[in-house]
Amino acid sequence: MPVLSRFYGIVIRMYFQQAEHNPPHIHALYNEDMAAIAIQTGELLEGHLPPKALVMVREWTEIHKNELLHIWETQEFKSISPLE
Repeated sequence: MPVLSRFYGIVIRMYFQQAEHNPPHIHALYNEDMAAIAIQTGELLEGHLPPKALVMVREWTEIHKNELLHIWETQEFKSISPLE
């Protein structure tokens, strides 16, 4: 699973094969917690993150929504700037 970004101890990844993992989403890892977050809505699809980490991931996802959807559709992975 390629790493798209890292910030504040959070690692953001995305799987390669989108057909097996709809709706479009990212995986966020923070310490021992992991969650799948929908790109378009910010909905927590599965897993768990501490509330503060979840807020930061949702903010980052909203900022980079278009880039993330492009990556999801094209499978052209690239690094995305972290949350500052």
